[in-house]
Amino acid sequence: MEQKTARLTVLIDPDKKKAFETLCAQQDQTPSQVVRRLIRDYLAAHGVDFKPGVDSATPR
Repeated sequence: MEQKTARLTVLIDPDKKKAFETLCAQQDQTPSQVVRRLIRDYLAAHGVDFKPGVDSATPR
């Protein structure tokens, strides 16, 4: 089953953005891949159950 995606717009200092993009490239990852992993880790660290395709995530 194909998952839909949603856009998340984040405002960030241009110097931090450039450093982030450079580091991502050095690690052969896209910035989007890293941000998605950070979000998954953040949700897990705060005990939020996340199930793809479900409208809301619930705290454990």
